Amino acid sequence: MNTADDPEPDLLARTLEQAGFESLWYGEHSHIPVARQTPYPPGGQLPGPYKKMMDPYISLTAAASATKKLKVGTGIALLLERELLSQAKTICSLDRLSEGRLMIGCGVGWNEEEFNNASNLPWNRRYLALKETVAAQRALFTEQEPEFYGELIRFEKVWFEPKPHQSGGPPIIFGAMGPMGLRHTAQWADGWMPVDIALPDIPKAIADFQDLVNSYGRNPAEVEITMVVMSTVTSDLLKSYRDMGIHRCNIGVGVENWDRPEAVMPMIEKFADLIPELVN
Repeated sequence: MNTADDPEPDLLARTLEQAGFESLWYGEHSHIPVARQTPYPPGGQLPGPYKKMMDPYISLTAAASATKKLKVGTGIALLLERELLSQAKTICSLDRLSEGRLMIGCGVGWNEEEFNNASNLPWNRRYLALKETVAAQRALFTEQEPEFYGELIRFEKVWFEPKPHQSGGPPIIFGAMGPMGLRHTAQWADGWMPVDIALPDIPKAIADFQDLVNSYGRNPAEVEITMVVMSTVTSDLLKSYRDMGIHRCNIGVGVENWDRPEAVMPMIEKFADLIPELVN
């Protein structure tokens, strides 16, 4: 959860790289409104660590500076809750400092009060707002004198340098599950980040998503799938996901361990033993 109680990002990143993992991911919540009406999506009380999350980009910079090959990702970033140009500069800077190891998992958010505190964009049009935010960032990342004129996001010609290390900028991976989110993902995202326990029939969900990508004239093979694994992790489960065409699996420590930093390192050692089985 990237709190001050967790293992330090540089230590965690070095441990993951040495153990053979591909990447480290941190989520984002700048704050949690006290007078919150939006229910916590899984139900029940909001877990305490949500109130204590550090900035993902700063933590990932520390992680990237301590490693050579480990990729770093936001899982997920709330792109609509930051000022566009400043956020694009942050993303670009981290991509350059990590020499192109950054991935941006993003979403529209679930907490309406948090969204409204941080953004003047309309909550009921947040999917369009995210589409335009990503398109505007891509213009900043690729054009010599970028400009953007969307329905919700607009700016005249600017100079925006340096460009990211990765051509076109870091891949944008959309954490979306509902019909509207899936349509947007299939239309413009570089990847899809679903949660396994929210998909009743995972092979069908993947096939349907790939058909949807194809319907927009895009190649499904070029839209990576990053599965957030909340099921019980076994070698057979991960092999089945690999064989379905899923590109990577993100394994969290589990809600029950969010307040138990001492559980993190043993978990890394446990799952590292599965890696040799998965790469063969």
